[in-house]
Amino acid sequence: MQILIIDDQHAMRDALELLFEVHGLAAITAAGPEQALDLIRSENVGVVIQDMNFAEGETSGQGGSTLFRAIHALDPDLPVLLMTAWTSLETAVSLMREGAADYFAKPWDDTKLLATVKTLLHMRELAYENRRVRSRRVHARRAVADRHALCGLVYESDVMHELVLLAVKVAPSDAPVLISGPNGCGKEKLADVVHASSRRRDQPFVKVNAGGLPDTLLEAELFGAEPGAYTGATKLRIGRFEAAHRGTLFLDELGNLSLNGQMKLLRVLQTGEFERVGSSTTRKVDVRVISASNADLPAMIAAGTFREDLYFRLNVIELPVPSLAERADDILPLATCFLDKLAPDGTPLTLADDAIEALLAYEWPGNVRELENRLQRASLVCRDAVIRELDLGLPRPEPKARTKRTSSAARAPSADDHASASPPVIADREQIEAALVNAQGVVAKAAADLGLSRQALYRRMERLGMSLERRLRES
Repeated sequence: MQILIIDDQHAMRDALELLFEVHGLAAITAAGPEQALDLIRSENVGVVIQDMNFAEGETSGQGGSTLFRAIHALDPDLPVLLMTAWTSLETAVSLMREGAADYFAKPWDDTKLLATVKTLLHMRELAYENRRVRSRRVHARRAVADRHALCGLVYESDVMHELVLLAVKVAPSDAPVLISGPNGCGKEKLADVVHASSRRRDQPFVKVNAGGLPDTLLEAELFGAEPGAYTGATKLRIGRFEAAHRGTLFLDELGNLSLNGQMKLLRVLQTGEFERVGSSTTRKVDVRVISASNADLPAMIAAGTFREDLYFRLNVIELPVPSLAERADDILPLATCFLDKLAPDGTPLTLADDAIEALLAYEWPGNVRELENRLQRASLVCRDAVIRELDLGLPRPEPKARTKRTSSAARAPSADDHASASPPVIADREQIEAALVNAQGVVAKAAADLGLSRQALYRRMERLGMSLERRLRES
């Protein structure tokens, strides 16, 4: 990647170009805005250093502001360094708010400028690589969605992508599948995917909460009952296994099944045979079984509360669904999907920046189910179809919790993010001046040391009446 130097003064362009070339950095130059924009379109530009005044006698910075906005419109992610001896702090702050990377006054400090440019080039290269990775991820996920029925399953994370690939790979077989994972993480949705991708997709898909069946009703529910088999049985009852013949039976909450129920289930899984309650006729079914549990079944086996033979009968293929906290990349795609469904009268619902941060910072003990619940609540109480952090009703995390996890979907912090943080990071003028001196005048480093973005630091300096020119003299 190259550094683009834009300055109407030939001596300035040559000085900067020589500085970068001596330190092994490729640079190209432009004398004015039109040439600069052409170079951005045709060359691999990683950083722009632009003057703020291009007409003789101009000191307002208007020409530089216009050029910056044109560059930003052409490539919003291209870092731009502003450089001039005349532009006021107010102009610099305004452009920083619009996305400028940093501001340097002439004459510049070579060491500081080189450090900033190298950092920005590195960040640009990382962003470029991230876009390539994201593009490959999108292509891979789209390919899976095109070839298989994903039943509305929404995900972005690599861990879920690998899980889905395994699910659709084993789906065509008749092997039993055990889906494990915490409550609300999407186990049933993954079971839908397995059935829809199987050879039995056009046959019945019967779901039953096995753990919710008392022993007195278990046999009748699973295997059926003849009329008169028990009090109140006035007509034939078809059991779930029989209803799922030639199709798939989904047994949810398997870990809550009693030992007696486990024993009765084991026989039909081994032989495919059963008798209805009140009948001595043995019937045989062809059923593919998918089971799910949020319990630690190996620990239950060790404790004697779950049969080991049943576990191995059901767990030919295990699909472990991670908690939402373990796949933060899925939070925003899921949120977007839920908001599309919740939009009242077709009015699009959007997430404010503070709501996005809150969603990504929260640990989601209730997983996807809790996320949907929180968004449903927020959709009812928000104003102007914009969901803010308070609308979500999330408990306030401890300070460390808000930075505990990161997501590739998370955006870079803005000035408003830090300006709205509580308690304030910066207390007074002395702290800012000390940080600037320690950073040798590099605004980006000083802002990072203070826990602020560059934009937020400039805004605080402006409120405190601190001029950039004064800061440069003192440093």
